Amino acid sequence: MGPLLALASAVCYGIVDFAGGILSRRAHFAAVTFLGQLGGLLLASAAALLLPADAVRPVDLLWGALSGAGSGSAMHFLNRGLSRGAMSVIVPVSAVTAVALSVLCGVLLGDRPTPLAWVGIVVTVPALWLVSGGRADSAGGVPDGLLASAGVAVQYIALAQADSASGLWPVAAGRVAAVLVLLPSAARYAGHLRMPSGQCVQALLVGAGAALGLVLYLLAAQRQLLAVAVVLASLYPALPVVLGLALLHEKVTRWQTTGLLGAAVATVLLSVG
Repeated sequence: MGPLLALASAVCYGIVDFAGGILSRRAHFAAVTFLGQLGGLLLASAAALLLPADAVRPVDLLWGALSGAGSGSAMHFLNRGLSRGAMSVIVPVSAVTAVALSVLCGVLLGDRPTPLAWVGIVVTVPALWLVSGGRADSAGGVPDGLLASAGVAVQYIALAQADSASGLWPVAAGRVAAVLVLLPSAARYAGHLRMPSGQCVQALLVGAGAALGLVLYLLAAQRQLLAVAVVLASLYPALPVVLGLALLHEKVTRWQTTGLLGAAVATVLLSVG
């Protein structure tokens, strides 16, 4: 079940990225981001209340809060890059670097992937770069991408440290921390937080989808190696490309096709490795 849960997490994040990207073209990114975290808080709190927890320790809530601080900061830098038009650089830089940092930390914490899993990890890095349309000729978004990747790595690594007995409360604690991290940005762009009710609902749903992705990742990390769970969950950039092709009739480049094939190979290797 571990690989399936991690892949389900990737699907959630892929759909969220696709929907959030479209919504961010119509509304201010600060409003979409902040309302999204509120939607995530609502879903995570409801899920934590519905699913019983054996023992919720303060340390588990602290790990969850650290994870939320990482995801909140990652969203800030990703959206700042989007507002500057540098997303084509930020997405591949953040995705690839976050995977590398998370795998390194997983190994330092005791993970020992099988040889097949290592091959899958190695294949994933260039596959993510290619499928995200990574470019080496533009450095304008690299700082934001690196900062975002650090936040994503903290999000995944910290959440995986919470004990399974704590149920989903670490995810709920993380959403509280994410909202607090984003408060200064929301205050700065307070004049842009008003949106039509339909867009508000969409932003809340996008955030709820992201929280569901984290819930699935947490369940996956409890059932397999951290390094493998992170890599499988990080395959989400492939889905917006597929959805863009199917729903928006966008053109996929040869390099992106190569990246998609590489992601498929990596998925098989990591699932059986």
